[in-house]
Amino acid sequence: MEQIKPTLFGYGLTTKAIAKKLGGGCTFFDDNVTKAYTDEAGNHILPSALFDPEKSHLEVTTPSLRPDHPLIRSAKNLLSEYDYFAKAMPFSIWISGTNGKTTTTQMLTHLLAKRGALSGGNIGTPLAELDTSAPIWVLESSSFALHHTKTATPDIYLLLPITPDHLDWHETSEAYEADKLRPLLTMKEGELALIPKGLNIPKTHAYVVEYDSNAFIEAYFGLDSSQLRFKGAFLQDALLALAVVKVLFDEADYTLMNTFTLDAHRQEELNDAQGRLWVNDSKATNLDATIQAVKGYADRHIHLILGGDDKGVDLTPLFEVMAPLNLTLYTIGANSDRLLTLAKRYHVNAIASQTIQNAVKQIDQVHTLESVALLSPAAASFDQFNSYKHRGETFMALVKELKK
Repeated sequence: MEQIKPTLFGYGLTTKAIAKKLGGGCTFFDDNVTKAYTDEAGNHILPSALFDPEKSHLEVTTPSLRPDHPLIRSAKNLLSEYDYFAKAMPFSIWISGTNGKTTTTQMLTHLLAKRGALSGGNIGTPLAELDTSAPIWVLESSSFALHHTKTATPDIYLLLPITPDHLDWHETSEAYEADKLRPLLTMKEGELALIPKGLNIPKTHAYVVEYDSNAFIEAYFGLDSSQLRFKGAFLQDALLALAVVKVLFDEADYTLMNTFTLDAHRQEELNDAQGRLWVNDSKATNLDATIQAVKGYADRHIHLILGGDDKGVDLTPLFEVMAPLNLTLYTIGANSDRLLTLAKRYHVNAIASQTIQNAVKQIDQVHTLESVALLSPAAASFDQFNSYKHRGETFMALVKELKK
């Protein structure tokens, strides 16, 4: 790790962890500061406008600062968190994608825990808080962090399927895809990259395996999905985690994989007093997550609760998936009218529920042991709830109150 104390952009989780590791006394520049002050660790926190690139020898940015931010544009010696710890980083496996990054990072760490693996990055633990003497780091890597990373490189890079996201930050889907593929630019011969088929892969020295289905992953790595208890996107996450372990240690521990517990609000299954299945997938805040959830339960009639603040995204791919299915839609939240219009266009049976309370009541009247009630909103929750967690907890509480 560099001995010089860097200038830190953004007074956030990542940069504060770096300052703590360096014993404090660092200089931060932050947009939310109007008057300079010194914190309890002796760090100097200044307004962003006061940054002078001529007085800084090294800068490390919080991942979320946009490429066009004045601090980023004026910096002359800019590093990402990954770049800053590149020399101290042990064997590292980076995981990125639009959906499933956290789950796959958790799954792989679960499988490698007995070998001393630690997880960090976008999953919530800054690299500065990870033990550099650990044999393996499993890093959930956001497109923001990857964009700012120019020199650090993974030993294995696992990219999950991507769909356009964060376009307010990346501006175009092409730029988003390029940032997701950026690690390939610095990877060396003998290093492995698992990449979804069909992307515009840049010239790289890495050994690239392009996958397009669970069947391909099973055949290529010698795995058997029938031994796994997961469904839908989570089944592919589990297969990819197992594939990485198979490459590293030539083992596939299905029993251990099946002991992994998904986070709350991720296709969390609950049977009501009558034994009917309800699924809390409140964390499905974007289109692709809901598409994967719907596909996972497509073998039965789905009562789907959908809606919220969708931020204006194109919802037609979801309706194209729903149209041929045995499905009833219950719309809630701010985009309810838009959803009803699309439902009419695609001939999807839809009911205007407006609230999650109404939706659960309406589903309760028609739900059977052969169907599934699925909350998978494809939208943020802030129009009616404090968070996706609040939305999911409300849903679960309503289901638990249902009578026999």
